[in-house]
Amino acid sequence: MATPISADRMVAALRSEGVRVVERPGWRTHNRNHKGPWGPVNGIMIHHTVTSGTANTVGICERGYEGLPGPLCHGVIAKDGSVHLIGYGRANHAGRGDGDVLRAVIAERALPTADGADTDGNTHFYGFECENLGDGEDPWPSAQLDAIERAATALCRVHGWSAASVIGHREWQPGKIDPKGFTMGWLRERVAARLKAQPSGGSSSDGGSSTYLVKSGDTLSSIGKTLGISWERIAQANHITAPYLIKPGQTLTIPAKTSGGSYTPPPFPDGLAPGHSSPSAKGLQQALKDTGWLDPSVPLSDTYGPQTQKAVAGFNRKHNLFTTGRPNDPAIGRRGWDLLHRLAYGH
Repeated sequence: MATPISADRMVAALRSEGVRVVERPGWRTHNRNHKGPWGPVNGIMIHHTVTSGTANTVGICERGYEGLPGPLCHGVIAKDGSVHLIGYGRANHAGRGDGDVLRAVIAERALPTADGADTDGNTHFYGFECENLGDGEDPWPSAQLDAIERAATALCRVHGWSAASVIGHREWQPGKIDPKGFTMGWLRERVAARLKAQPSGGSSSDGGSSTYLVKSGDTLSSIGKTLGISWERIAQANHITAPYLIKPGQTLTIPAKTSGGSYTPPPFPDGLAPGHSSPSAKGLQQALKDTGWLDPSVPLSDTYGPQTQKAVAGFNRKHNLFTTGRPNDPAIGRRGWDLLHRLAYGH
């Protein structure tokens, strides 16, 4: 499980995976958060819309229906392969489903048959609605199927999830049939294969630019989060050293995110341990934030405190990294440190 990534990180992750993103006006604040929590998130849910026409479909998913207000998903995947982001936060897409299915997604194991509706899925899943009539005859163009695969892969990659974290609405809630026209097993196989390779999108959030013009209020950290790349790599590419100051109007070179295979995590700080403040835990906390495991509102601190320990324990459970053999191990080891930083900054 993980804290939902930021809206900027979502855009960067999708574009890094080669997704053609269309940002709809106001999508970053369009949500149903006043009706319940969004997060921790555990996976991605795929739907079909039972509508035709991209403009019509996007409009319906933004507004919703009488008795079911929008947003009805986070992104609409059109037949031409474009992904229209319409909401960020809690969305009315999953409804109540089977808690046993959720537990299987968290454990990344085979799904049981959905035969209950005891768990709020809007809390736990990112949702993509795909433009299709859902009658088994409306075609699924290759560009659309490719975009579904890439969008699901992007969120799996940024969270460190496997393809087992991608499910269909019909696998979550009894009586649902969506998405109809392809099998989820087929989609998960494609996502699993793509996760083995490096992202194939552009090098920055504007679709391929290798430079960035610094604006007032920018910091290396904020730019890195927006573009989905390590601020340390940006500093290194521009020969910026401590105290890492930049100024408005400065043009920065942005290294390509597709070079993740050559990324080397920072050295593991020997002695880093729960309850200690030396060496500092700030580097660990920032990587946990940038992968969605630690809430962005938690202030950075030298102390390896309870919130950091809880985040590390969740990360260790997800990746079967238990340095002490305990099921809720709060200690980060060298393997976990390297994996965490590669997931945060290696793409």
